[in-house]
Amino acid sequence: MTRDSRASGGARVQCMLTAAMCAVVVIASGARQLSAQDTTRTQGVRIGLTYTPGTRPGVLIAPVAGPAADSVRELIRRDLDNGDRVNPIAPLGGEAPAGALNYALYAQMGALAVVQATVTAAGSLHIAVHDVGAARVVDVIDIALPQPMLGPEWRMAVHGASDQIERVVTEQRGIAATRVLFERSGRLWVVDADGANAHPISGTEGGMSPAWHPSGRYVAYCLVANDGQHIELKDLVAGTTTRVQGHGASSNTPAWSPDGLTLVFSSGSDGFDLFAATPFSREPAQRLTTGRGSVVNQQPTFSPDGRRIAFLSDRSGRPEVYIMDADGTNVDLLTTMPSSPRSKRTNPDWSPDGKRVAFQWETDSGIQLLAINVRDRSVSGLTSEGRNEDPSWAPDGRHLVFSSSRSGAKLLWILDVDSGRMRQLVRGDRARHGAWSPRLDAVR
Repeated sequence: MTRDSRASGGARVQCMLTAAMCAVVVIASGARQLSAQDTTRTQGVRIGLTYTPGTRPGVLIAPVAGPAADSVRELIRRDLDNGDRVNPIAPLGGEAPAGALNYALYAQMGALAVVQATVTAAGSLHIAVHDVGAARVVDVIDIALPQPMLGPEWRMAVHGASDQIERVVTEQRGIAATRVLFERSGRLWVVDADGANAHPISGTEGGMSPAWHPSGRYVAYCLVANDGQHIELKDLVAGTTTRVQGHGASSNTPAWSPDGLTLVFSSGSDGFDLFAATPFSREPAQRLTTGRGSVVNQQPTFSPDGRRIAFLSDRSGRPEVYIMDADGTNVDLLTTMPSSPRSKRTNPDWSPDGKRVAFQWETDSGIQLLAINVRDRSVSGLTSEGRNEDPSWAPDGRHLVFSSSRSGAKLLWILDVDSGRMRQLVRGDRARHGAWSPRLDAVR
């Protein structure tokens, strides 16, 4: 498998890590004891950890104090591990730290940072992040934990804290406080980014190809009904559904603009063209492409600045990925590399940093995912095993969710494009059309 080799963000100065593992110990006195730390330090101070570029700095997660302590600690440990930027260290046993920390011991365990967390009696989560090398607290995170304890929104709040810890350590915010939409058994489902709380969304029977609104409140999707295919807009808070007016017998593959004001989708009867609607104003949709005969233009995806759209078109005689301005002008072929007459390049998704477009390439030997650099058209392979489809970028631009047959049934998997690490997101019945949400927490 080939992949990109980007270094982790925020790394500037080299620092050697040791691998010694031992129990968490807090020493109250002694020659090497440091003064007690202020865990109420003003928020917003960047830790500025230094470590070797391309490595995962060690972050020790100390035992947590307060209600549901073990659950909080395990959620943070797993979130940091899934983020693929740090190496979480969480030895079994031990008591929650109190007073001065023995930074020398934590350094021997390979930790560049220590996470000290407390669940307060008032139901909030208080976290102090320590820089081991500087022997001081460098950031504090305080969030309210919704009730009920251990419920979905309680968990999402803890995920948000994990993302802030990752930001402090690496200068890159994590993606634990996100969810993934997907289609299963003819309806839409949603699952947390760690694979927990998978459940169907009521009122979405017949739904497929979901797309998150940037606010995380709305979902646009294609409804397969007896009278054709339609674009539906679901309000996840109010539970209401609104239909978007199409042009022809079928409408499908919706995509939101980054500002959340425009919804682009494919619509038609014989051929298909792309249309731009403003569903919250109810103004008529505007045609963006003009196909001839049975030409298909589908699967739009916006650049992060909202100025361009990548999309599928078979105008050349086979499906390829094109780019155009958001108003439909200046159409240009993106997937310019050679291919066989029967190959298909489809399902593009523009990365959040604007540099790459992921897509699937179907040939006689199977379906694999690739990423193409928008500037120089260089291509990198992302998968090589099984049939892999429907790539969708995470907000960090480092992870992708996609459907794959690598375990037998078609299910959702997550790929870290930097390391090539894979993890299965859902189990059970087959799942497809994964769509990664924006960040859903409001920690700060």
